Amino acid sequence: MNYPDSVHFLYALGNEIKTAKFGLERIRAVLEALENPQDRLTIVHVAGTNGKGSTCAMIEAGFRAAGLRAGLYTSPHLAEPTERIRIDGRAVSAVRFADAFNRVHAAVEQLLAREAIDLHTTYFETVTAMALLIFAEEGVDRVVLEVGLGGRLDATNVVRPALSVVTAVDFDHEAWLGRVIESIAGEKAGILKTGVPAVFARQRPEAAAVLDARAAELGIAVTRAAESAVRNVSLDARGSRFEMAGALSIYCPLAGEHQVDNAVTAALALRACGIDGRAIETGIAATVWPGRIEYVRERPAIILDGAHNPAAARALAAYINRFYGHARLRLIFGIMRDKAAAEIAGILFPLASQVIVTAPRQARSLAPETLRAVSDHSNLRVAPKLEEALRVVEDASADEVIFITGSLFLVAEARALLVRGA
Repeated sequence: MNYPDSVHFLYALGNEIKTAKFGLERIRAVLEALENPQDRLTIVHVAGTNGKGSTCAMIEAGFRAAGLRAGLYTSPHLAEPTERIRIDGRAVSAVRFADAFNRVHAAVEQLLAREAIDLHTTYFETVTAMALLIFAEEGVDRVVLEVGLGGRLDATNVVRPALSVVTAVDFDHEAWLGRVIESIAGEKAGILKTGVPAVFARQRPEAAAVLDARAAELGIAVTRAAESAVRNVSLDARGSRFEMAGALSIYCPLAGEHQVDNAVTAALALRACGIDGRAIETGIAATVWPGRIEYVRERPAIILDGAHNPAAARALAAYINRFYGHARLRLIFGIMRDKAAAEIAGILFPLASQVIVTAPRQARSLAPETLRAVSDHSNLRVAPKLEEALRVVEDASADEVIFITGSLFLVAEARALLVRGA
């Protein structure tokens, strides 16, 4: 299959979350058929609820700053599936993606024919196998591997990494991971392995207790961001500066106070991997992570952020209150049906003078009319499509601020419309 055909087939496998088949038997069988490419890789494995992608991007940038050839596997993508598999900061080509897909798919079909597996691998399982195959064949020096959902039964958890990292644990995907923090943290702690050191981001107390207990049970060494002194923190609307132990002076170009915690976690992970301070500083300063408090227009400012769960919404609200508390703010919002829409709306809508609810072009999108029904905002408009929502704010004055947020699918659509070359 060519690239369009491979992408069509992956989408035909169904929604990555809705069709999740928990268990590692299929992915292990497929990787064994591919001669276990994961065993030839030096991997940093990253789980967590929020901050996973940003932390992965900073760790990968630090490896590159140290002169290492780095692979980065993340999800979801914003524009093209190729973005999920990056080498040296660049998405793999469509040809390389399609070639890896064909080889993984052929291995799956052979296993199915022998009844060695019960079902075709899911979208996420398939692309995970593709990423590991590509990274091994390209001979990258380091891989940063982001967990998709949970950790314990996530397809990425077939690897034996050099380091495990757990970013902030909070509520999301409760239907699959549990409805209390302790249960969710237990699933994230499933990536921890005997003999593999770990780095834990600053955590809620109930999550920290679960992670610490599992680490103690396994007898592994843990570096905790909560125990790392951070000094002279300076925040502005476009990023942060701070100092931390080891004479590190960090500039983080990712906006928001929450990114300080992510940058600290990334720096500690890089240090645990033996990366020197200069490369840590240079790498984090060069990090690019689109769609997370990303400025795409000025005067009026248009800012994109994928605040798709309550914790991410609270982080965005804190950012808005700190830097735009006195500005006239308009909010364009759309989200998926399986998210805590009412709770997120309750956090973000009161901050805006006008809210325009819309729907991403996805089958799982929550109808805008449903959002209107759960909100009592006095100035709320419904726009069935993002293009219509953008027309509503065309009269914005130069000093107004427009946030487009909720689903990353909506953010991706906005980038395609507003960012040159997106």
